[in-house]
Order: sequence, then structure tokens, then C-alpha cells
Amino acid sequence: MGKGRIILLGSLPLYGIISVVFYFAPISFASNVPAPEIISSTWINSKPLKMEDLRGKVVMVEFWTFGCWNCRNIEPYVKKWHQKYAKDGLVVIAVHSPEFSYEKEVEKVKTYVQENNIPYAVPIDNEFRNWRQYRNRYWPTLYVIDKKGTIQYTRIGEGAYEQTEQTIQRLLAESAQFQ
Repeated sequence: MGKGRIILLGSLPLYGIISVVFYFAPISFASNVPAPEIISSTWINSKPLKMEDLRGKVVMVEFWTFGCWNCRNIEPYVKKWHQKYAKDGLVVIAVHSPEFSYEKEVEKVKTYVQENNIPYAVPIDNEFRNWRQYRNRYWPTLYVIDKKGTIQYTRIGEGAYEQTEQTIQRLLAESAQFQ
């Protein structure tokens, strides 16, 4: 009886790893899935942007919230990519989906955006409509969308900055012709 418990307890870490792999697997969109529209009645730094109007451009959709430290940690990279590649056709849309009630206050989001010099579009997603459309579950998450409007890359959390930038570069270099 004691040995059975030891074996069971010894297999829990493996079970945990397998569970995590299968848990995360379905959350990301597969390649060549059309990017959902970003729906918001409130946009900071931009008029409402439509995916259809962004055809021919590479779009990065970032789900973030200003109180999230992980979101703050990737912010310099997103700003750098915007600054470096906007002239080449990269459009950044930073969807603000609040984790806590104080983050729902639009004036606080506006203040954060202004104080932190965020120059790109920030739609407010207090109802989590966009969050659900993208099947998002985590802050921060980046979706990189090609010139045809299909999601080509998803990054959850911090890290993989070089891989993300290489994806942006590759998609920008692709032909803008689409059907």
C-alpha cells in the first residue's frame, strides 16, 4: 500500500507536464486562421481599425493590461518593433483587457498610455469580447497576422523576442499580393 502511493506521487510531476502540454495546445489559433475583428467603442491613439482595411500590412495584436508586470516587461519590445517596422507596414494594436476592476477605468488606461509613451492603437476591451474572439487566456499574448489577414504566430508571455521579431521581418518581406 505504501509503495503504490510512492509510485503515484512519483508520477505526478510527469502527469503535470503532460497536462500542461495538452492544456496549452488548443488555446492558440492554428496557422492560416483568419484574424477576428477588434471590436471596441473606445480606442486610444487611433480611430477604430478594421482587419479588412489592414490587408497588405502585418498586424500585431497584443492582449495586455497596465497592472500586469509581465505586460510591462514586454512593452519595450513592442514599442521597439512599432518604431522600427511601422514604416515598413507593421501595425500594432494593443488590446487592453483588464485583469482587475481598477484597470477598467478608461481614464487610468489613457493616463498609463500617455505617461509611458505608447504610440500605437489601444482599444479598450472591458467586456472581453476581443479576448473571447481570439480565445485568449493570458496576459500578455501576442498574435502576429500576415498581410492576408491570417494569424501566423502566437506568443504567450515573456521571452522569444528574437523569434517574434524574425516572424515580423519574414511576414513584412512577403509579397503583399493576396486574393
